[in-house]
Amino acid sequence: MKFDELSQALRDVVAIPVTPYADGAPDVELFKVLLGRLVDAGVGVLTPNGNTGEFYALNADERHRLLTASAEAVDGRAHLLAGIGHDVATAVDEARHAAACGIRMVMVHQPVHPYVSADGWLDYHRAIADALPDMALVLYVRNAWVDAGLLTRLGDLCPNVIALKYAVTDVNRFAQLRMEVGADRFVWIAGLAEPYALSYAVHGAEGFTSGLVNVNPAFSLRLRDALREGNYAQAERMLQEIAQFEHLRAVDRGANNVSVVKEAMHQLGLCDRSVRPPSTVLPERERQVVARIIADWTRTDDLLPLPSAGRAVAS
Repeated sequence: MKFDELSQALRDVVAIPVTPYADGAPDVELFKVLLGRLVDAGVGVLTPNGNTGEFYALNADERHRLLTASAEAVDGRAHLLAGIGHDVATAVDEARHAAACGIRMVMVHQPVHPYVSADGWLDYHRAIADALPDMALVLYVRNAWVDAGLLTRLGDLCPNVIALKYAVTDVNRFAQLRMEVGADRFVWIAGLAEPYALSYAVHGAEGFTSGLVNVNPAFSLRLRDALREGNYAQAERMLQEIAQFEHLRAVDRGANNVSVVKEAMHQLGLCDRSVRPPSTVLPERERQVVARIIADWTRTDDLLPLPSAGRAVAS
């Protein structure tokens, strides 16, 4: 019962905001404007320091500052789900910083280590959960070997683990896990964004993550509504509208996942296109494809304008 409100909030579009840069450093004030834009559009959950926010390219001080800025920008108007990770001590430290800012949920990024055992995976997440008994945890699952037994054990040991962001490209695996673990044990979130939102919703996912929402929040919210209503035919038509954009993000193992989003935002005057290594900005040919996609979306009046408080970026 302790985390019921937060569990309910996660049954929604879970936005992963970008981190804008100015002269190579996070542009914290613009970041706050961009978060405000999402909240004003009706987005109810935002994940600062997520993968679309280039979590692994940020240093600890930058991640702290972005969490502080998130709380200031949102000011209780939406739920924040702070991205944390790296070693256990770093994850706990950043979760405690988030808590000090009034943030009540954290998403634990997948452990990055060349040698991860099943028991070690459980120990990692248990250590973080045990250190944060008053904070709700969302697990970011990207490995197909994370099975029902492992999830059930962790859930039994750590009642503050309330949701799974499942990002394995296997809907049958997702359906089997949900059935074996229990549909009500966690909130099941489709962690591969809009392209998988429909197929995962059919098998019980109650929310989905989104990077596209940074560009086109109205679209992501309409897709959410179609899925909630069980209007799968409409959802399928909508996914066809974004297929080319999402294909650009997915090629070469997702190498340009963030770059495509930032290029679109740059062309809309929302932020600069710059990304940090090991990502790279889009080459000119792909930029032109993004421009054509945005033109199509703009003709259908799907895009929301940048608030007047924003700082336009020349294209």
